[in-house]
Amino acid sequence: MAIYLDDTQRNAIATLAKSLTWRTQWPTWILIVAIYGGWFGLALHARELGVPLATALLAGFSAWYMSLQHELLHGHPTRWPRLNALLGFAPLAVWFPYRVYRESHLQHHDDAHLTEPGRDPESYFVDSETWERAGWAMRALLNFRNTLVGRLLVGPAFAIAATAAEALRKIRRGDRRDVPAWLAHFAALAVLIAWLQYVCSIPAWTFVVGVGYGSLSLGSLRSFREHRAAHDCGHRTVINEAGLFWRLLYLNNNFHLVHHDLPHLPWFGLRTVYEASREQYIERSGEFLVAGYSEWVRRYALAAAENAVHDKLADLQRPRMEGSRGSRDGVDAVRRGDSRTHRSLPAAYRQHELPEPTVNVVSTSEPAPSPARDWPRCAPAARSP
Repeated sequence: MAIYLDDTQRNAIATLAKSLTWRTQWPTWILIVAIYGGWFGLALHARELGVPLATALLAGFSAWYMSLQHELLHGHPTRWPRLNALLGFAPLAVWFPYRVYRESHLQHHDDAHLTEPGRDPESYFVDSETWERAGWAMRALLNFRNTLVGRLLVGPAFAIAATAAEALRKIRRGDRRDVPAWLAHFAALAVLIAWLQYVCSIPAWTFVVGVGYGSLSLGSLRSFREHRAAHDCGHRTVINEAGLFWRLLYLNNNFHLVHHDLPHLPWFGLRTVYEASREQYIERSGEFLVAGYSEWVRRYALAAAENAVHDKLADLQRPRMEGSRGSRDGVDAVRRGDSRTHRSLPAAYRQHELPEPTVNVVSTSEPAPSPARDWPRCAPAARSP
């Protein structure tokens, strides 16, 4: 489902979809060549670079590759899911088969249950029952995971364990649909590990731990405080005005509210769409705005961003503003960087728009609904004609 701010934005994006750039998706094709060429080029020159440096650089390219996989599963650069899956099949980031990641991530895009444990597979919260069953050590780890340092250090381990546990649960239930994907993934991983060890002199453990875990850790920086619990769907997803390096590494997914509202947009169009309607998106997010990842480092390096227990969060009662001190002054300081409001998007940026079963138009000028008593609840949206 796509959610447009208004019909003006919807028509502007529909017009942009007709350009050569967005129809051919040539920026994404260049990205594919750059990532694969850079990854295998680094591996082949590991001896000259030294294994420690090569491992660090490969971890960075594998994190970039995971961003590419995210783009592929959302229908880019082609209309054919099987071709996109082939482009994202290689186990360069070690841990997850593309098909498993795709199904899990598309479930995450059910915004009505965003952040809800058991419904959102990418939630970093637990419910009260899970918390009560956990011992003191697990509770400490869950709280540590909600700090930035903890997210980088133990967040990947939680993700790996959760994915493995879900795979085993499916098999025990008699659901073996993912088994071929896991077998193909492990077979390709074995071939890649052998090639790295015998041709590139990169030990297997170095690839699995240094590259695989390292790339997940780097990706965890993007997902840190990416969502919060709130009654209004729009208030659950962050807008992170990150710098050029991070925007390229994460393929503009830092403009995360725009991505959740319009998941069919290509990575190279997200920033353009956001900047064309910046003030409206800030309002729609409930001012869940941050001025780059350094903001999270300053505020949450060793401090938990939120309570680990989902149904105890204060955000369920009232919106929480982000920004340089988590205050109105902080949000205003970020907002003063650009006071642009909604306007038509420049014709240089266009995309081949995918079919969408439902289109909603939301109004950011209406007052926010009063908090609901039950969870989850989304702000109502009127369907466009």
